[in-house]
Amino acid sequence: MRPRLSVNVDHIATLRQARRGSEPDPVAAAILAEVAGASGIIVHLREDRRHIQDRDLRLLKEVVKTQLNLEMAATDEMVKIALEVLPDVATLVPERRQELTTEGGLDVAGQEERLARVVRVLIEGGIRVSLFIDPSPEQVKTSKRTGAPFVEIHTGRYAEAQTEAERQKALLKIMEAARLARDLGLRVGAGHGLTYQNVIPVAAIPEVEELNIGHSIVGRASLVGMDRAVREMRDLIRGAR
Repeated sequence: MRPRLSVNVDHIATLRQARRGSEPDPVAAAILAEVAGASGIIVHLREDRRHIQDRDLRLLKEVVKTQLNLEMAATDEMVKIALEVLPDVATLVPERRQELTTEGGLDVAGQEERLARVVRVLIEGGIRVSLFIDPSPEQVKTSKRTGAPFVEIHTGRYAEAQTEAERQKALLKIMEAARLARDLGLRVGAGHGLTYQNVIPVAAIPEVEELNIGHSIVGRASLVGMDRAVREMRDLIRGAR
């Protein structure tokens, strides 16, 4: 089975918020991405609302025809919003105000009880839940205990590796985490820092069924358009297996 491509449109909103105007519109970008073959749309509604706004999320719920994945911190505010909007998927991610982008996976092992409560509330509300985790056996095993059916493996260390040896070491950890997760009955996605240059080895991992990519696609789209940017990434992923 080939992995699906979900496109994160946060940075379309980043461009818009630079001028506090109305364009470019992340909702329009999501529609174009779907038309080009994306299997899902992702947005991260941050506490400081630096890019995606509440209105964007509600409009996306109305127009996305594939799968809407809301990345969110495990806070009371975000849980309340998720239960009101009802995205198809809620991905719990760590969040710090000063970070430029999500810097690592959730420490599920360090907050298992609290995250298990959030997972249960979201699932009872009719939302599928994924946990964004580092490729660590401990984090995978703890994720299973929370009741979440899906994990997204953080690929940042692989993407940021400076040498081929470092890259291969990081890739091996992703592969091992994906295999363990599948063995435990979890569904597996992967994302963060993936680009047109480095996506193929991750897309080739048999257990990975979804790749979540944003910045690289939005950057490419600024030069060639969203349709071509999504199709090029989709074709790379499809050719990996």
